[in-house]
Amino acid sequence: MKIVKWLLALVLLLAAVLVLGGYLISPKFVVSRSVTIAAPPDKVYGLIADPRRWKDWTVWNRRDPAMKMDYSGPPSGAGAGWSWQSKTEGDGRMSFTAADPGQRVAYELFFPDFGTTSTGELTLAAEGSGTTVTWTINGDMGANPLMRWFALGADGMIGRDFADGLAGLKTLAEKP
Repeated sequence: MKIVKWLLALVLLLAAVLVLGGYLISPKFVVSRSVTIAAPPDKVYGLIADPRRWKDWTVWNRRDPAMKMDYSGPPSGAGAGWSWQSKTEGDGRMSFTAADPGQRVAYELFFPDFGTTSTGELTLAAEGSGTTVTWTINGDMGANPLMRWFALGADGMIGRDFADGLAGLKTLAEKP
């Protein structure tokens, strides 16, 4: 009987640490990765401003080739967007909120499974005959103390996908 009481106390203590500790963690997170591509900004911009091209260089479609995607708005630039449904990558919706040709694409990202909205952008900076692309996301996990633990680990969870996606973008943009 002592072991049951001890285990119950341990479980309650752990739950209290998770909940109370979650309130001490900031719900906000930022993840950013960069790559230099041997291609001019206009060529790279064409690959990031068209939502239909993202499947050619991001990692999520490679992990789930059966991902269902629907496109909306104009073919590229501000207002362009898409939504997806995936058994392994989750469901979501992205729309471009701003687009400056050859310079940047800003977006809003919504994940219904988490009820969170994030913003981000891909910026392009000319570097000699190439382009440095920086992909950034800014998120807020909200008031739920358990979701804040995800904010704490966001860089580790999302950063690898960003780096792999930028590597795919580099490969695609550097093709003749």
